[in-house]
Amino acid sequence: MMLPRPTLKITEVFASVQGEGLRQGEPTIFVRFSGCNLRCAFCDTKYAWTGGKERTRDEVMAEVRGLRNDFPAAWVCLTGGEPLLQDISGLVRDLKKEGLQVQAETNGTVDRLLAVDWYTVSPKPPEYAVERRFLKTAREVKLVVSRGMSLAIVRGVRKEFPPGTPIFLQPESNRRPGAAKAMEILQQGLKEGLENIRVSVQLHKVLGIQ
Repeated sequence: MMLPRPTLKITEVFASVQGEGLRQGEPTIFVRFSGCNLRCAFCDTKYAWTGGKERTRDEVMAEVRGLRNDFPAAWVCLTGGEPLLQDISGLVRDLKKEGLQVQAETNGTVDRLLAVDWYTVSPKPPEYAVERRFLKTAREVKLVVSRGMSLAIVRGVRKEFPPGTPIFLQPESNRRPGAAKAMEILQQGLKEGLENIRVSVQLHKVLGIQ
């Protein structure tokens, strides 16, 4: 009797450009995983918290290949939800064998070792705590600037990560109140001597694309 092949719960797979962080504007295939362990009020992908479709790794890879026929991006971004809640190590290996570079976007609360090329870590309230592995492996840190964000939070996150790891202050959904608060925190942080903090936007929302 053959055992059923393991599956991953996927919300969507699509081609676009990376809208956030250091890789902003770069052609990317996105694999969005279903499920999240935090469910923040300001989340802009609440539709990925539940549901999703069970797919085998082969099915996901076939969809990635199909998208790349028309949009030959070199990067794949694994996002969510929280992608590290699922065992995606096999999919990462498959993507790497295909010659693709892999980015994982995570809230940093799940300690899972993956052979990805790029970790984007986005600490979330109320603790803004991440597993220690990510303090060294994160290529960038993203903080969503909503009503509860403060200089004290940014200061604490800045102390946790190496000075060379940039911290992006990203206004919630590009809204003006968040933008004003991000600029205020940036100015205060600069006066304090905080290093490598930046204000960013969600480019895909500016462009009106997925």
